[in-house]
Amino acid sequence: MSKETNRKGPLKDLRVIELGQLIAGPFCGQLFADMGADVIKVEAPGKGDPMRSWGREGFPLWWTICARNKRCITANLREDKGQDIVRQLVKEADFILENFRPGTMEKWGLGYEELKKINPKIIMIRVSGYGQTGPYSKRPGYASVGEAMGGVRYLMGDPDRKPSRAGISLGDSLAGTFATVGALSALHHREKTGEGQVVDASIYESILTVMESLVSEYTVEGYTRERSGSILPAIAPSNIYEGTDGMVIIAANQDTVFARLSEAMGMAELKDNPRYSNHTSRGANQTELDDLIQDWANGKTIQEIEDIMIEHSVPVGKVYKAKDMISDPHFAAREALIDMPSERHGTLKMQNVFPKMSKTQGEVRWAGPEELGSHTEEVLTQLLDLTPAQIEKLRSSGIV
Repeated sequence: MSKETNRKGPLKDLRVIELGQLIAGPFCGQLFADMGADVIKVEAPGKGDPMRSWGREGFPLWWTICARNKRCITANLREDKGQDIVRQLVKEADFILENFRPGTMEKWGLGYEELKKINPKIIMIRVSGYGQTGPYSKRPGYASVGEAMGGVRYLMGDPDRKPSRAGISLGDSLAGTFATVGALSALHHREKTGEGQVVDASIYESILTVMESLVSEYTVEGYTRERSGSILPAIAPSNIYEGTDGMVIIAANQDTVFARLSEAMGMAELKDNPRYSNHTSRGANQTELDDLIQDWANGKTIQEIEDIMIEHSVPVGKVYKAKDMISDPHFAAREALIDMPSERHGTLKMQNVFPKMSKTQGEVRWAGPEELGSHTEEVLTQLLDLTPAQIEKLRSSGIV
């Protein structure tokens, strides 16, 4: 039995046609594929997704993760015959996923109104910078711009310099995640009514959704959140502290936990000191409290700090790098990282499928294929009943 017919996971009976490229849309496709869906990724002949070459020079490793479990085919969507391949695939699909600039799919004759005539049950997942409507919808949108518009970029970094950014494409991944939530919600609706719909997920609104009470604070109190570095203002203690061999986070801002932290540091009197005895007073004296904890941590190893905190039930954790994850027994016990065969790299370590399911766990079946169009013949033969001669004719004319 092939890898494809032996798919596991709660979505193994679903099929997604993934168009688009880079991160936001393909991350949604990755989540579907991880949970067992048959994700057919369509790339441009001769070019493919730019993710195939993104990464440190000579090591485009990101592709192997974002394209894992997907069947990758080629089709020229700028040509009628390439568009027709998509239309035929839509007949056999539950979802079509795209993250082109709004209007592109309509220009190609692949808008929702056209596709639902082919398959009334199709759910169209659309991921973009600003959404499908509104005055900014036609603008090109990257994660960095969406993060700025959604509000998170202004808050990142230290207050004495321009805003920083997360070292990952946070906006893209959040947009892909919310697109998946919307798609599964649309599926639930379809199961009850038989009708498909459009899921419209934007990068900026995906950021906005996780911005807590930022807007409400401004409208009610006139308060604007500012950059605060490694702390949250008035939430204390909860910061990064340095040991002799690294950094550790200690979070003890709740009254009962702070009492345990005081005992752990051998400073039981702190919990009764009016300057630190409750949440408000600790927040007002945040800097001096952090200095006290750092003075205590000086000269201790991270392991020593962790052991003391754990003994007193105080939340603590080392600030991890990749090498720490690889050697950590908890990562190993939960199989958070796995080793996968890779056509280019031999064996490649990557994050496992998440979240974990007690009965229908998904799995990584293969890493992203290196060869462009590696599944073209398989998909066009199995789903569209094309013959090898027909496929070769499409290939020679640049359609696939």
